[in-house]
Amino acid sequence: MNYKESKIYLKNTLTGKKELFTPLVEGKIGMYVCGPTVYGEPHLGHARSAITFDIVYRYLKHLGYKIRYVRNITDVGHLENELSGDGEDKIAKKARIEQLEPMEVAQHYTNLYRDTMAKLNVLPPSIEPTASGHIIEQIGIIEKIIANDLAYEKNGSVYLDVINYSEKHHYGELSGRVLDELMAGSRSLDGQDEKNHPADFALWKKADPSHIMQWPSPWGMGFPGWHIECTAMSSKYLGIPFDIHGGGMDLKFPHHEAEIAQSYGAFGCPPVNYWMHNNMMTLDGQKMAKSKGNFISLSQMFSGNHDLLDKSYDPMTIRFLMLQAHYGSSIDFSNKALQSAEIACKKLQKGLNVIDKLQTNESQNIDEALASQIMKICADCYNKMNDDFNTAETIACLFDLLTIVHKLNHNGSNLPMDVSTTLKSTYKGMLVDVLGINEESTDHKNTPLLTDILDIMMEIRQQSRAKKDFELSDYIRDQLSTLDIQVKDNKDKATYELN
Repeated sequence: MNYKESKIYLKNTLTGKKELFTPLVEGKIGMYVCGPTVYGEPHLGHARSAITFDIVYRYLKHLGYKIRYVRNITDVGHLENELSGDGEDKIAKKARIEQLEPMEVAQHYTNLYRDTMAKLNVLPPSIEPTASGHIIEQIGIIEKIIANDLAYEKNGSVYLDVINYSEKHHYGELSGRVLDELMAGSRSLDGQDEKNHPADFALWKKADPSHIMQWPSPWGMGFPGWHIECTAMSSKYLGIPFDIHGGGMDLKFPHHEAEIAQSYGAFGCPPVNYWMHNNMMTLDGQKMAKSKGNFISLSQMFSGNHDLLDKSYDPMTIRFLMLQAHYGSSIDFSNKALQSAEIACKKLQKGLNVIDKLQTNESQNIDEALASQIMKICADCYNKMNDDFNTAETIACLFDLLTIVHKLNHNGSNLPMDVSTTLKSTYKGMLVDVLGINEESTDHKNTPLLTDILDIMMEIRQQSRAKKDFELSDYIRDQLSTLDIQVKDNKDKATYELN
């Protein structure tokens, strides 16, 4: 199937409705996704967003679209208090504490983020620009907003004038925030008295002499606000408007709301046609985040070195866990969910080998009913992905295909060549190319150490059976089965088989 044959419906956060996706230019797509602020280790929350839009990127490419995917790196301007735009720059603070240059901090964590995303099989974007590399573009857009009388300068800082903006446009259209409520809920903070109104947000901040990240501007030495970088980089590389803007649900306000206002302020039009937001990873119902101190880093997931973890987890298990839920649903952390994902992921990985060996014969023992069912499920894989990138239901379709293949192998039935070809290309295309689940490595199989360990387990199991300790022997069998090691009880001794 290609994009000309597909109708994709996606949930547009701006309207709250599922809409038919129509790119601005046929066959071409521009997508911008808010990337990380690089001042700490990447965690499960970072993985959720990266994997969500990796799926969108992969599927659109799979359908034959030419897509330019831009994901930024925030290395300046993200202050500690996101709502008020106040406090210390997160990267500058990290640099001060560790006695490093800010760009040392940014480079270290940028490298770590990229390496970690690669382990999760997240494809790199087409362009990965940095905020600090686009200061000139940000200043240029701020000047346009000032020229349109929607921003003002005070004491070397520049703020977007939300009241003036609201006379022409709807501030709060994405997040559902009401301006009167924002004004009433604002409180006086240090450095906020220079704003005309508490709801105004910084486009450019004046830097005091001790600030270690600052650049010259028409308003004096300073640094850009957090929000302006995304307007500058998305418009530079994708134009205005572009097709899809993505990010975590926590960015709807203030970050993405501010981007909309900046785009109208500078260009007189919205930045993008479709907004997509992934939901959060939670721990006991609370969003995982560095700022909350309740996050688990991805390196801890890979090593198992965290009090909340029962064991280490393979990157594919973590990726699969994310895909078992629709991107718009939250995922609450638990070892039980991870271990279930581990088992399910391995089954689908092993299914690649099972399906590859499927028998085909044009004339003998053809099961027409199952052949017809297979073609329907293969079509459903695309239908589910076309329905707002529903990975959870696509995975269910892959399990349905695998069940049918096991049934065919058990019955000794064959498939027509065209059905077999469609089955193999759909299963591998969806699992590997679209869902990004790597084929299972077999390097561990039949190693001397593994063989020795399994021989010991079989001996313990044989002794337990001789003592009529069937609870222990059944437990060993069942636990090995979860690892796809099948125990076979013979008259004299038990044997095992690595699937």
